[in-house]
Amino acid sequence: MKRSRSVTRILLGGLTASALAGAAAAQTAIPRVTTDSYYTNDAHIPGVGYYHAPFQAFFPHPYNHYDAQRRMYFYGGQWGSAPHRSIVNISAPTPDAAQRAEAMRTDIRRTGFGSSGRSHFVGS
Repeated sequence: MKRSRSVTRILLGGLTASALAGAAAAQTAIPRVTTDSYYTNDAHIPGVGYYHAPFQAFFPHPYNHYDAQRRMYFYGGQWGSAPHRSIVNISAPTPDAAQRAEAMRTDIRRTGFGSSGRSHFVGS
């Protein structure tokens, strides 16, 4: 009887440790978007979009994306008749852009034991 209990403990302990290690590795493997992070034009983050260095923000299309139907170029959240020209090809996002990017990311699994979006009140 002692033998089976110790085996169960070892198995459960091993599973718990590997699950925690895997979750920690997954979180550390994907760098966060901060104002200290530098991105080049067209750096892509799933769920967020493409980084436009001259505008220090993420957008749904690559920098200077050409739409043949519109016959226009996309840059900085707007359409123009000619590509945007800038010597800036690397920059850090603004605080607002970094915060929005982190909230929109789809490449990070958010798991846990409940939801912070709900609350329960037990009145007396």
